[in-house]
Amino acid sequence: MKLSHTDSDGNLNMVDVGEKKMTVRTARAEGQITMKPETLTAIRGNTLEKGDILTCAKVAGIQGAKKTHELIPLCHNIPIDKIEIAFEFESENTIKIKSFAKCAYKTGIEMEALTAVSVAALCIYDMCKAVDRSMVINYIKLVEKTGGASGEYRSI
Repeated sequence: MKLSHTDSDGNLNMVDVGEKKMTVRTARAEGQITMKPETLTAIRGNTLEKGDILTCAKVAGIQGAKKTHELIPLCHNIPIDKIEIAFEFESENTIKIKSFAKCAYKTGIEMEALTAVSVAALCIYDMCKAVDRSMVINYIKLVEKTGGASGEYRSI
């Protein structure tokens, strides 16, 4: 298998997307954060001192996606058309975080969708750590991608 971010000698290499075709590309990612049930109850009831945790996490996820190229060394700075963040209460102690990202460009937007989920989860952790340091961020994954030469992908 040939990795796209290494040259023939195995050295780091930023992929040249100059000749690639512009297409509409989308990506969906998700992950979850688990916590004590009472922490989730406080988030749902908006009773924590720091305020509206999920709104802050949504904004953080959007900001994170927009800065992906600054965080991941070989990511291209791409024009993002849309980022969405959504939260689902999966159980008494788990929040699922979902993102959707869209662009019209020469390279995909998967890393932006994954970063959005990651940063939103980190924001929840940061805002709730005073009451629950046992939170766990996990299962961050690409769920779906469309567009580009490699076509569509959907996780199982």
